[in-house]
Amino acid sequence: MDEIRIKNLEVFAFHGVYREENVLGQKFLVDASLFLDTRRAGLTDELECSVSYGDVCRLIDREMKSQNAKLLECVAEHLADQILHTFSSVKEVEIEIKKPWAPVRMHMDYASVRIKRKWHDTFIGVGSNMGDRKQYINNAENEIRSLSEIRNLRMAPVIETEPYGYTNQGKFLNTVFSFETLYTPEELLEELHRIEKNANRERKIHWGPRTLDLDILLYDDLITQEEKLTIPHPEMTKRLFVLEPLCHLYPQGIHPLLHRRFMDIYEELKKEEQENG
Repeated sequence: MDEIRIKNLEVFAFHGVYREENVLGQKFLVDASLFLDTRRAGLTDELECSVSYGDVCRLIDREMKSQNAKLLECVAEHLADQILHTFSSVKEVEIEIKKPWAPVRMHMDYASVRIKRKWHDTFIGVGSNMGDRKQYINNAENEIRSLSEIRNLRMAPVIETEPYGYTNQGKFLNTVFSFETLYTPEELLEELHRIEKNANRERKIHWGPRTLDLDILLYDDLITQEEKLTIPHPEMTKRLFVLEPLCHLYPQGIHPLLHRRFMDIYEELKKEEQENG
């Protein structure tokens, strides 16, 4: 991606652990790197096709003066969040906050904190086979859409499918959500579990009936295996009811672990199931 840089923006603000820092204030230097696509701006010479670094500087100055934080980590997190929410074309931001007058009673140029935050492309498998199935899915869509750390949610067409694994249960409605998020995978999983709980989800039988099921399928190209979370979802390539709506939203998508197009995996699995009756 292209990059717009702001270097050593001076801001006088009131952040620090010590009371004197909160009362007297001090100088901070801020670096900001904004990652976005500037191709159209370069071709048209129109500011609305890019991001005004003047507006970014004014936002940084305003937001740093609007709070009194103890830690630079907190200030940096707040700035990154505000920039990503304010400037929709910015996909990723790197913030460094330097403190040249840090009270350490030794000579140094500055102390600093640097963080990088971005909008992550995420796909969620959705299913329901109890009660008003469509309403549970619609409620989940609305709850996710209302989260401040989510944007650009899309939903694939809903399909009705036979149960998978434990077959002594009713048919499912399935779909896939895609969106961008600032949540980490763990934070997102916690939010999805909260939404499932709001739908009275009970975990009694593995692959059993449920009012609402929300599974993280993909999170950028992340490959990870933790105790509570594996990405990509380990069962997604075995399930037509996942692959069909996923391919509707992400037709050219490539599995980050298998390095195969999801459309090819879907067509192969569909052919196998047809041959096996």
